Amino acid sequence: MPKLPAPTAPSRPAAAAFAASGVLFLAYPAIRPSGDDAVAMASPGWVAGHAAAMLGFVLLGLAVLGLHQVLGDRLSLRAAVVTWAGTGLILPFYGAEDFGLNVIARRSLSDQAPALMEMVQDVRYGPVAITMFGVGLVLLAAGPVMAAISIWRTGILPRSSGTIAALGFLLYIPQFFGPYPLRIVHGGLVLIGCLWLAVVLPAAKRRGNPAMANL
Repeated sequence: MPKLPAPTAPSRPAAAAFAASGVLFLAYPAIRPSGDDAVAMASPGWVAGHAAAMLGFVLLGLAVLGLHQVLGDRLSLRAAVVTWAGTGLILPFYGAEDFGLNVIARRSLSDQAPALMEMVQDVRYGPVAITMFGVGLVLLAAGPVMAAISIWRTGILPRSSGTIAALGFLLYIPQFFGPYPLRIVHGGLVLIGCLWLAVVLPAAKRRGNPAMANL
């Protein structure tokens, strides 16, 4: 019987990407000021927090792609594609939140022109912007769920190891409507889910993966 290649190479970068993205998803609400006023938006924490979220989403896409290299099935590939599509759709919105609103808020404070803050709603809720953001978040919920199903079906990793991460991203839209401390708790949930995958991925080489023979 031919020896199957071990998924050590793709699993370790994927594990690192999952771990780093989980930390960044918790850092996002922890660093970002809880308010939505000019003082909060003008602060360095506003920029740093949203930047952490953007980096977290990019690393999540890389992590799910690495997960596909370990699992090797079509569903995990679709999960990677959907996750990347979602990331691409939400990053423009996060960029506007991070840099655009920060500039508006700083100008409103320095020029003592509070009326400038009326532009915040125009930036956030323009029809194209909010539609792209909403569709992107739906795709980012679907991608990890598809990955969790792939993990369950293939049995390469512990079957339930993708469930917490999937739940975290399913709750990404609802958590926006809760009190701010709940958003920090949600960040912790995503961190736990991502760390679980980061821990089990390097051990995949000991379980064997027939699908890797076709990659």
